[in-house]
Amino acid sequence: MEIRIFETKLELGKAAARDAAKIINEAINKRGGAYVIAATGASQFEFLDALAQEEIDWSKVVFFHLDEYVGLSGSHPASFRRYLKERVVSRVHPKTFHFLDGEADDVHEECRRVGNLIAQQTIDVAFVGIGENGHLAFIDPPFCDFADPEAVKVVQLDDVCRQQQVNDGAFRTFEEVPANALSLTIPTLMAVPKLFAIAPGPAKRQAIKLTVEGPVATTCPASILRRHREAHLFIDKDSAELLSA
Repeated sequence: MEIRIFETKLELGKAAARDAAKIINEAINKRGGAYVIAATGASQFEFLDALAQEEIDWSKVVFFHLDEYVGLSGSHPASFRRYLKERVVSRVHPKTFHFLDGEADDVHEECRRVGNLIAQQTIDVAFVGIGENGHLAFIDPPFCDFADPEAVKVVQLDDVCRQQQVNDGAFRTFEEVPANALSLTIPTLMAVPKLFAIAPGPAKRQAIKLTVEGPVATTCPASILRRHREAHLFIDKDSAELLSA
């Protein structure tokens, strides 16, 4: 896993966006299109802002959605569909954005639908964050399975993850945070040839230490990135603070 440390979130976002644009443009040049998985959250702000300004033929880019709360309205301020429509779709107008619908009548069927769509494509790159508990997507430590047989699944959120959503300002109280979500699984992400993990900020420093220096274990799902063939970790001096080297 390549580790890159930046002084500020802005520098981090611009560097990650430049590298991401190269991958997307290479895919467009080789295959006529690119397929991308996108994350949400405060950690992605600077990166997505910078990516939207890159020279890319967005009409040839198809996006997939990393995770979404179960039962949350798409108009809710904390909805990841709303986040991605505001920060990606309305800015760059991609060819397609395949959203996870947390309000679907059958959320398990919704997982199968999106899983089948992903299986039909060659994903070029996935952009992910790392949670304060070390989660990838919404795969929290108590429920993490590195050999999960499902591509996309309904997951339970642990208390640390739900409290993070309050800390980030997405919800006013812990009780408002949904207890379940739809999420791509670890094997789905590990099958993507290139992964960008973008995790700035002091709240992520313990998770980053475990990701980089702890055991590769489900107690820190992001630690599996060290077994990926081409994972790139973008962190700032705050999230890198506890690293020993």
